[in-house]
Amino acid sequence: QVQPVESGGGLVQAGGSLRLSCTISGRTSSDFVVGWFRQAPGKAREFVAAISWSSSDSHLADSVMRRFTISKGGAKNTVYLQMNTLKPEDTSIYYCAVNSRPQTLATLLQDWSYDYWGHGTQVTVSS
Repeated sequence: QVQPVESGGGLVQAGGSLRLSCTISGRTSSDFVVGWFRQAPGKAREFVAAISWSSSDSHLADSVMRRFTISKGGAKNTVYLQMNTLKPEDTSIYYCAVNSRPQTLATLLQDWSYDYWGHGTQVTVSS
């Protein structure tokens, strides 16, 4: 069983930075794509970023482009989401998820295409 586990959330002032980690246990595959999604109270879950397990090709949502970076490396089986210049509207629960059968980029933006989910980590940005 594949299990993503998020860490690194917390409270930060606007303009600050946080780095989220997603460590994946279980049998990993070079076919995997690892994604980050977020969900604010009363809002739908939205795509933030995704990275290919094998190639490290990545894609970021327009709303976080030039502020967030997704990367793989460092600790084994860990994906990072570096979040800079945080804004109050970035306040959400951030979820890490694994897509084990990635197809098109369009499907990778959709949460239904991901098979395994972490429990989430809270990020709160104060103004």
